[in-house]
Parts: sequence; C-alpha cells; structure tokens
Amino acid sequence: MSEFILRIGNRRWFAAGGRLLMPLDRRLIRLTKGRLSVTGWRTAPPTLLLTTRGRKSGLPRERPVLYVRDGDAYVVMGSNWGQAEHPAWSGNLLADPAATIVIDGESFAVRAALVEGPERERLWPLLLQVWPGYRDYDARTDRTLRIFRLEPARPPVIEP
Repeated sequence: MSEFILRIGNRRWFAAGGRLLMPLDRRLIRLTKGRLSVTGWRTAPPTLLLTTRGRKSGLPRERPVLYVRDGDAYVVMGSNWGQAEHPAWSGNLLADPAATIVIDGESFAVRAALVEGPERERLWPLLLQVWPGYRDYDARTDRTLRIFRLEPARPPVIEP
C-alpha cells in the first residue's frame, strides 16, 4: 500500500472525501473485478464488495469494505470513518446475517457474526495491519467499532 495513503488515511478530510467517492469506488471495483479502485491499481488495502439486505427497505445494499483474511473467514470493520453512528451495512448484518461478497470478480454467499470479547481483541491488530487509520477512527468516536466475521455460507444439508 502506498506510504502516502497510509499517512493521510486517518485525516478527517480524507474520510470525508472517501465517503463522497464510495459510489464511484463501488462501480470501479465491480467493473474491473477488483483490479482498480479510486485508491489506485490493484486495490490495496484489500477490498471486497459486500451486499446486505436493507433492514428497512429489504433492498440489496452494496458497499466496498476493507477486509483481512482469518482462515476461511473474511473479517471486516464497521468504522464509518470514525463518525458517531454505525455504518448502515453493519446494522443490516445484525438484522440479517446472510450476505454476499465479491472478491476479484468472484461472488459467493457468506454468513456474518458480530465479533466480541477475546476474539475481537485478537482480530483488532490484524485489522490495523490492513488499515492503521482504524486506530484514529476508534479514538474519534464514542461507539465501539463493530467487527464481523464473514464465514462462507454452507448449503443446507437435505436429509433423505
């Protein structure tokens, strides 16, 4: 990842700009199958497209989200750039943990679980390796930033 992006990623103006560029980033990542993002070539930090079901509208909601791998799971944080409120997608996952992710153009179903306690403490440093700005976002808000494990969804077993 660019040292320049790491240096400015925790700034309030960067967060404001990032929120404005989110729709463009979402389209660019989808069109280039993850090869290109508004942050530069070869999306870095690692970014997935997360599709949740809107808890009020019931409509699909898609957002680019940074992630880190943890075994078979993908770990994501609902930082919302350090704003006072949680990102809508995290509330959607609490209401309905079934979601879809797209990585490198490949789409698959996942099931989300909110991470708390010792597991959260274990994953926090891994997320900081992906985006050190999370530390500043955490300090900027009074809420606890939500962390989710996105586990590949297993097809239901049908008994004969």
